[in-house]
Amino acid sequence: MSGGEVAGLLVAVFWAILVSFLAVALFRLAQALRAATALVTAVTERAVPLLGEASVTVRSAQTQLDRVETIATDVQEVAANASALSSTVATTFGGPLVKVAAFGYGVRQALSTRRAAPPPAPQG
Repeated sequence: MSGGEVAGLLVAVFWAILVSFLAVALFRLAQALRAATALVTAVTERAVPLLGEASVTVRSAQTQLDRVETIATDVQEVAANASALSSTVATTFGGPLVKVAAFGYGVRQALSTRRAAPPPAPQG
């Protein structure tokens, strides 16, 4: 064997080893891609129903918030109406009730003053 033949043989062996390493690397890469594909498929199969449930939950929460907003608005209107009614009652009955109370107080004072006064002395 000559030097050229040995060099050619070494190059052929080197290429065979290189191709073998590349084949092993490609085989492992293919396995990793298959595993990643299976993982993505599994995640997708589980995520889609979860997203559907989350969407239903969000819609339900929105409905409940709308109801709470309606209730809050109604309560606010009732409070405003109660305040207006209170003002009306105070205006309508406040003045006369104060006058009646003052009159009653005056009558009580007059009666208590009359009872506390000594009877008049007889003249004669």
